[in-house]
Amino acid sequence: MKVAVAGCCHGALDKMYETLELLQRRHNVRPDLLLCCGDFQAVRNEADLRCMAVPAKYRHMQTFYRYYSGEKKAPVLTVFIGGNHEASNHLQELPYGGWVAPNIYYLGYAGVVRFRGVRIGGISGIFKSHDYRKGHFECPPYNQQTIRSAYHVRNIEVFKLKQLKRPMDIFMSHDWPRSIYHYGNKKQLLKMKSFFRQEVESNTLGNPAASELLQHLKPTYWFSAHLHVKFAAFMQHEIIEVEHDPNAGDSLEYDAEWIAVLKATNSLVNVTQSSWNMPEKNGLHAKWDYSVTDEAIKEVLEELNHNLTIPCNFTLTAACYDPSKPQKNMQPVHTINPQTTEFCAQFGLTDINNRIQQAKEEGSGRGECEEEEEEEEEMDSTGSAEEPSEYNTDNSGLSSINPDEIMLDEEGGDEDLSTCSVDPSPDHPPEFSTSFSDIRIMPDSMAVSSDDAMDSNNEDLEKSGGSKQGEEKSSTDRPLKRIGGDENGNSGIKKIKRRNQAIYAAEEEDKTD
Repeated sequence: MKVAVAGCCHGALDKMYETLELLQRRHNVRPDLLLCCGDFQAVRNEADLRCMAVPAKYRHMQTFYRYYSGEKKAPVLTVFIGGNHEASNHLQELPYGGWVAPNIYYLGYAGVVRFRGVRIGGISGIFKSHDYRKGHFECPPYNQQTIRSAYHVRNIEVFKLKQLKRPMDIFMSHDWPRSIYHYGNKKQLLKMKSFFRQEVESNTLGNPAASELLQHLKPTYWFSAHLHVKFAAFMQHEIIEVEHDPNAGDSLEYDAEWIAVLKATNSLVNVTQSSWNMPEKNGLHAKWDYSVTDEAIKEVLEELNHNLTIPCNFTLTAACYDPSKPQKNMQPVHTINPQTTEFCAQFGLTDINNRIQQAKEEGSGRGECEEEEEEEEEMDSTGSAEEPSEYNTDNSGLSSINPDEIMLDEEGGDEDLSTCSVDPSPDHPPEFSTSFSDIRIMPDSMAVSSDDAMDSNNEDLEKSGGSKQGEEKSSTDRPLKRIGGDENGNSGIKKIKRRNQAIYAAEEEDKTD
């Protein structure tokens, strides 16, 4: 099975799918699945633009709305995670995942699905220590704090994923797992992005929670984006060949173990701003292991009559952008998506948005969405000062200035969300590059070649311009297989073949404001 993997597409779906069509015409390579590692920007209308944590100059409608309205349909099944530049109000409707348009599936805050027998997992957002232990309390209309905290990774999602025991084939995160730069060509990385040096030397670049997941899940492939840089460990990516089950159908399917974990951890759901730790074996919790038994997984299968197919139950939940009738004053509202209602009812799970809505109506303050002028009681996103975070840093992997990333003022307050400029015209592209890149894949364990051993490979890559090997070797040469390991997923290094297949020329980035 051929899988295309993209980094930050920033809403440019037409260009992304046109690239795949071009690849098919030129190289006779047709992917069966497209994965996107965040900053997907599923923007349906002007209200969604207001919920994107980006400067006003980057708020452009792009082309997702055409797929949402049904004007167009994704030519290949597309599965994506959220990043830090998203229409958070839209994705928040689907905390457990769901269809954002026909043939385009969002994995939720965290999720695991299967396609043709291949197990695919992911976690949305980026890491910020001051929000890590909070619940998912945010809802639109957002204020200067919540428009950012809405996409910050929470400890409950990491905890759920760490209950998984069965092998993972592919995993996605938006920001890099912390320390991954020590297991690729670090010298080349710093040559390309010298402003990463301070974080690399202090080992604060990237997501420490993702690093834990990397060690625990040991997936055959791990893909990330966010930093807009080519790196030997992983990138914004390519076409890969993945071994699959030839007897499996072509429908996206639920993962039975993941559903069982969601059921087991449902009592831990938190929709408040209060910081709290997940259960652990420290004498303070009666239960700390929420991994599931084979019997629990069997019960899920029986509930579904062994039919794991995810229903194609996409529903419009907001008005779609109409270029002939722009509505720049459209305001976001908190919406409960029927897909989530159906999913929660089927598996006996808490509907997070319904819980938040109830808290608002009851005026209890638990999970209450506060108006912008209240400024969350001057919380300033610092959390409880007397109760430190599980992690002692506040880096999401970008404390230095990265000119290739959209920069935000994390302190907020410099832009009025209710009056910010909105330019939904697709004729004015945003000032960032949208690109796919060709690169080698990282192994699933941290024990890989040293910097020096990889230098020559990267020099060859630079000299070839990233295209020579792609021309000489077809992506169908041979499938990439899991090497070693046992039935419990305890595996050694997965050696993944380098494929330099340049399929997308990056746009020249505008260097001026």
